[in-house]
Amino acid sequence: MSTQNDIHSYMLLIYQMPSQPSAARVSVWRELKRSGGLYLQQSVCILPQNAAAEAIMQKIIERINEYGGTYHYLLLTALPEQEEEKIVNGFIAQSNLQYDEIIEDCEVNFKKEIEFEIFRQNFTYAEAEEIRQDLDKIHRWYDRVVERDWFDAGRRDQARQSIQQCEQLLEAFEEKVFLQQEADESNDLAAPEKKDRLYPRRLDRSKTQE
Repeated sequence: MSTQNDIHSYMLLIYQMPSQPSAARVSVWRELKRSGGLYLQQSVCILPQNAAAEAIMQKIIERINEYGGTYHYLLLTALPEQEEEKIVNGFIAQSNLQYDEIIEDCEVNFKKEIEFEIFRQNFTYAEAEEIRQDLDKIHRWYDRVVERDWFDAGRRDQARQSIQQCEQLLEAFEEKVFLQQEADESNDLAAPEKKDRLYPRRLDRSKTQE
């Protein structure tokens, strides 16, 4: 990743899409946003120049051509310091916003979900597995944001720490589920009707001896 003090080159894409179908415009916009592109204004997007971003930009240009759109693709180098600063700050702010959404999801949704399941004593494997899948989704979300965090946004570490805290909470919850399941199995084995089913031959022998 680059730092804010580096000198960068950028790829500027100015494009225009047919008004119909609207799905074409949405598709290009979605791909640029997903790739970490920074919109300077409507239909004007910029990406830092590097191998990964160039491959992304090429695919987007192919999509614009496929839908019958038009575009200008410009390489920007040696920007004035003030403009360079504005662009880098824009990328950083965009990434920090996404990290904040991850932090909020950890705090508001994930942690509250575990607290609620503990409150109602819902210590089942199915519930633990469902929560584990939710955490896996957060991990994948974080990885995608990191991939398009071109300038090491400051909130990245806090987002990672929030995910680590979620992992610790889930491990503690899974421990409770394990202990609950272990206790349930012990109770099942202690029940007389369970013993009858587990040891039919012993019962048969006792009957023949009477």
